[in-house]
Amino acid sequence: MDKEAFLIGGYTKGLSQGIYEITLNKEENRLEDLKIWANESFPTYLAKNGELLYALSGMDGKGGIAVYEGNRFLKRDLSEGPGLCHVSLDPCRGLVYGSNYHLGEIRVYRSNPSDPLFLVTTIKHEGSGPHPNQPSARVHYAGLAPDKRLVACDLGADGVYVYDVSSDGTLDLATRFQAAPGAGPRHLLFHPGGKFAYLLGELASTIHVLEYFAKTGEFQEVACHPMLPDGFSDWNAGAALRLSPDAKFLYASNRGHDSIVCFEVLKSGAVLNPLEWTPTYGKIPRDFNLSNCGNFLIVVHQESGNATLFGRNPVTGELTLLQKDVLTPEATCIIPKYN
Repeated sequence: MDKEAFLIGGYTKGLSQGIYEITLNKEENRLEDLKIWANESFPTYLAKNGELLYALSGMDGKGGIAVYEGNRFLKRDLSEGPGLCHVSLDPCRGLVYGSNYHLGEIRVYRSNPSDPLFLVTTIKHEGSGPHPNQPSARVHYAGLAPDKRLVACDLGADGVYVYDVSSDGTLDLATRFQAAPGAGPRHLLFHPGGKFAYLLGELASTIHVLEYFAKTGEFQEVACHPMLPDGFSDWNAGAALRLSPDAKFLYASNRGHDSIVCFEVLKSGAVLNPLEWTPTYGKIPRDFNLSNCGNFLIVVHQESGNATLFGRNPVTGELTLLQKDVLTPEATCIIPKYN
């Protein structure tokens, strides 16, 4: 039977006990067999490399990262103060990057066979923006560019920072891209060609097409697209961003409008053409992901605590509802179990 497993992280303020596993049954077009994978506190974002899983963690006024091999706990590194909001991996250098929204920091950890997680570098941003949610620097994402530089999105300072990374985890600022005031950069995703990237502005509900110049590490904006349909004026915040496996379609989630917007990707990544907005049948679609074949899309909702399964037409990009109201309590992140 054709099945694919996913891991789900989220808050643990209510029903959730930590990290869950759920199965996508591709023959029956359904999600099934939700079960606890690991008891972990506040695993709101997950990143996986082979058997190693890095999960955000928080307890007793401290925040940081927990490491698992399979579902066997290895180590937890916590420090005083607010927890992290994002984690990503750099397997080639043996590094782990953590983003701290409230403190405006990037934390770089070393990972090796003798110690899967120890802090080596902390970079603190400065700055602010015009939106009420921008009183100070707010690092929301740090991940690798195709050329192995580190790219960080600062929601508070409206900046995208590009760092050169040394083998020991030292970061040196190469360039800084200034986004539109009040955009609130949350996440960034590169097109496979490496020439273009898509920046999600959480506060302005916008997708910015950026051209990337690998020689210098600079970004230049090519276009900006609204994430919302004409006429919608209520509160909204952009959340997650994913490309289809063939990179022909870009999807993004809207919290407030509670939808997935689909863009057709044209001209080797340079042009986005908005196609449709699909309701997610839940409240606050914090994250979503696609199956490895690209024929299914799963959305998890933070406030309504449910997952929604869509079929995806690989030719048109269109989403079709298959299943809703699948229990996934307090979910904020979904990733494939095997990568």
